[in-house]
Amino acid sequence: MTTLEINLPDDLARRAREAGLLTSEAIARLLREAMERQQGIDELFAAMDRMAAVEGEPMTEGEIQAEIDAARAERRARRR
Repeated sequence: MTTLEINLPDDLARRAREAGLLTSEAIARLLREAMERQQGIDELFAAMDRMAAVEGEPMTEGEIQAEIDAARAERRARRR
């Protein structure tokens, strides 16, 4: 287990404490959620880079939707 010491503005610390966000469990949850969001952003930019590198005919709207559906299904499967 790692111990952290952080400095927060008094008003923010008070509001976070009142909201129950300064517990170890709440901070761990917030960090996990932030890392998941960051991973999603990283994956988006990686996909954009791959798309920019593809040569050939543009995808149809149906092909694009199929790719989106597959990516969402993969993400849901990883979360389980």
